[in-house]
Amino acid sequence: GSGMAELEIQQLLGVGLIEKDTNGDALWVWCYPATTAEMRDLLLRKCCLTDENKMLHTFVFGQYRRSWFYITTVEVQDSSVLKKVTHFSIVLTAKDFNPEKYAAFTRILCRIYLKHGSPVKMMESYIAVFTKGICQSEENGSFLSKDFDARKAYLAGSIKDIVSQFGMETVILFTALMLKKRIVVYHPRIEVVQEFTRTLPALVWHRQDWSILHSYVHLNDDELEALKTCTGYIAGFIDSKVSNRPDLYDVCVNLADSEITISQQAKEAMTMGKLHKEIGQLIVQSAEDPDKSDSQVIKDISLKTKEILTNLASFTEVSDDGEKRTLNFEALKQKRYPPATENFLYHLAAAEQMLKI
Repeated sequence: GSGMAELEIQQLLGVGLIEKDTNGDALWVWCYPATTAEMRDLLLRKCCLTDENKMLHTFVFGQYRRSWFYITTVEVQDSSVLKKVTHFSIVLTAKDFNPEKYAAFTRILCRIYLKHGSPVKMMESYIAVFTKGICQSEENGSFLSKDFDARKAYLAGSIKDIVSQFGMETVILFTALMLKKRIVVYHPRIEVVQEFTRTLPALVWHRQDWSILHSYVHLNDDELEALKTCTGYIAGFIDSKVSNRPDLYDVCVNLADSEITISQQAKEAMTMGKLHKEIGQLIVQSAEDPDKSDSQVIKDISLKTKEILTNLASFTEVSDDGEKRTLNFEALKQKRYPPATENFLYHLAAAEQMLKI
């Protein structure tokens, strides 16, 4: 019924078109509805057509100030309608994280533009999806928005791949995410960065929060300003200079060298102990089981997380206003946990906003 469509209507924010002409200039050609100069500059920067190294990236995605962007780029092979254009990119902005959904839709928009060479036809399909969640055509393919649910997008990455690269060190990533720390991920290839970063929030599945993901960030003032307004985040970079920016991270993951670095200011909160070793072993054991799917591995980690949170809850009391639970630090101290465990639980309480103000 209409209920489902209404739920989806509001997710799309806009569509845009960037073209590269035979002179090698990449230009913002058209958008609907109108967009800001700030957003246009951002999207031109993300679009591979403005890149010096001439690498073609068929699909990139990321987030900027709570808007997600999805960009599909194609090369124009001797087209009858697009005379002076060598490449073009279709840009979608939306409120939700769903790379597969918007990759599918931008591919259809690309086919429409290749065929008609006019934004009008694209706009018709955009409005159809915006209002009805569907666009159908014989030759360009059909797109049904509700074929792509959010949960599917959350589970699309591979935790097993992360564990096969980092083994026991995966627990550093788990700890950083649990404590809402700032994680920076570097690799020279954007596809590698995106695949890795999109999967990380699944390590803290109980939150189901992908708003912490910024999978494609440039060392640009506007973008870094926006990033700094977030409490904790996962930020992906293709510029190796980011490793010299400890002001941007608590944990830096260099995917090219398979190295994880904890910054000086985060060392105390991130102290590893017996509990972390236990969690690390559980993650590795689960991920290395050939009979387990990625979603089963996520479930195993999630069950362990729930156990930790339940344990933490036993040291809390309802605060005076009767609303929030706050940590009773004395009760925690009386348990005489190993220092690293007590430290982790204390910082976890802080991350979950359970400390008395």
